[in-house]
Amino acid sequence: MTEVKFYDTVEDELLKFAVIISKSNGKWVFCKHKERNTFEFPGGHRENKEDIFDTAKRELYEETGATEFTIKPICVYSVTTDKNFNGEETFGMLYYAEITDFEKELHSEIERIILTDDLVDNWTYPEIQPKLLQKAKEAGII
Repeated sequence: MTEVKFYDTVEDELLKFAVIISKSNGKWVFCKHKERNTFEFPGGHRENKEDIFDTAKRELYEETGATEFTIKPICVYSVTTDKNFNGEETFGMLYYAEITDFEKELHSEIERIILTDDLVDNWTYPEIQPKLLQKAKEAGII
C-alpha cells in the first residue's frame, strides 16, 4: 500500500525528491523513461548539498530539455510505501512549471517527452502522481 501526505513545510534535510508538474503552451508535459513504457512528471533525486529548488530546476532541464521556464513551489509531499525505503516516510517538494522553450535533444535517461491536451492513462507511479496533480488543482495552481 502507498500513502501520500501533504505538508506546508518540513526540515530541509528531509527533502529527497523534487517533482515538477509542467505545462507548455497549455499542454501537459510528460516524460517517458528509456526503461519504462509509462509516463511521469519530470522529477528526481536531490544531489548531495543541493538546494531543493536547484534540484527541481536541474531535473526539469535534464528530463525535458526545458531551457526557459517559470517554476514555483506548491507544497511538500511524502510517500510511505512497502515497495521502497522499507516503509519509511520519504519527503519531496512539489513544483509547477510553465515551459516556454526546449532544447532540441534530450541528454538523459528520458527517451522522449510528450506534450498533450489530456492527462496520460499509463502513469509510472499511479498511486502517487494523480494525487500530486489533485493537490496542485486544489491549491489553485493549475
